[in-house]
Amino acid sequence: MKSKDKIQIQYFYLSMAGNTFGTIFKLSTFGESHGAAMGGVIDGCPAGLAVDFAFIQSELDRRKPGQSSLVSQRKEADKVEFLSGIFEGKTTGTPIGFIIPNTDQRPKDYDHLPDAYRPSHADYTYDVKYGRRDWRGGGRSSARETVSWVVAGAIAKLVLAQHKIRIQAFTSQVGDIKLLKSYGELNLEKTDLSPVRCPDGLIAQAMEKRIEQVRKEGDTIGGIITCVISGSPTGLGEPVFDKLHADLAKAMLSINAAKGFEYGSGFEGVRMRGSEHNDLFKIEKKKIRTQTNFSGGVQGGISNGEDIYFRVAFKPVSTLMKKQKTVNSNKEVIELKGKGRHDPCVVPRAVPVVEAMSALVMVDHLLRNNSSREF
Repeated sequence: MKSKDKIQIQYFYLSMAGNTFGTIFKLSTFGESHGAAMGGVIDGCPAGLAVDFAFIQSELDRRKPGQSSLVSQRKEADKVEFLSGIFEGKTTGTPIGFIIPNTDQRPKDYDHLPDAYRPSHADYTYDVKYGRRDWRGGGRSSARETVSWVVAGAIAKLVLAQHKIRIQAFTSQVGDIKLLKSYGELNLEKTDLSPVRCPDGLIAQAMEKRIEQVRKEGDTIGGIITCVISGSPTGLGEPVFDKLHADLAKAMLSINAAKGFEYGSGFEGVRMRGSEHNDLFKIEKKKIRTQTNFSGGVQGGISNGEDIYFRVAFKPVSTLMKKQKTVNSNKEVIELKGKGRHDPCVVPRAVPVVEAMSALVMVDHLLRNNSSREF
């Protein structure tokens, strides 16, 4: 073969995939942290659902920045504008399009980052994978992406409410400060009474003090969120690759800064024997129930009608107001210090995000579950 006849191979950088979540009830999102807007399209929402706009906004208010000294001081109203799929206050069954304008973006806060790779951020991996990146707050790797998830999650919650399924998440640990009570011993209605979103007043105060201390030191801290899904019918989930708990795990580990997921007895279950861990069945009001719930409401990947509960661990936020050594795209060692407005601890604002993603999973499986039956 002559050289002029050789096939010319050109290297192409990849385009970003993975912007859609769900099987029937789907959410596709777009937007960057310091771009014009965030937004999404919800596909598969049943027609005729009464849309409670005030409730959707209240869910966004729980996630938005600037709500206390414990979180980022970015001032975003996070007002959602619906563009399609809703007519006369009810869903039409067609795609629901929406946007949330970014009104307080400050890309200049990131002018020092075009060539720098921040420790434990997506800067380096995005650069290698795509050949370029949006360095203004990380673009789509920013936790601002989750604002669209909360919109879709709020609509999913409205669907779930018709089936009497409720989702409640709360902060159960910040650093080494743990809430030792089980969720059954707590009044989860008190969760939003504290800015840290812990339903136990004394523990909440200790968590708040720890976050404030860490923030003043220019550092960050991690934590754990516990989530409880009550009222789930028996039969949700597919038994092989689409297990209910596996889809919940994927949803949770898609959240920025999430590092671990456990449901039911979780890692503590390894300390028990099978004779202790087995959830024995009983008959209660002519229904089959379990005496304990170490299974976390899921057996064989399928919901069993008991409470579904799980925990999600979040790492300390990666942007510090302290100097750290790193490298740049020229492979030079440099010194970097965070600028801008950032959360010293992600968990207070991640609570509504955990609920939103849980709602998306539950609605999706509810719609997929055409053959479920209860005895």
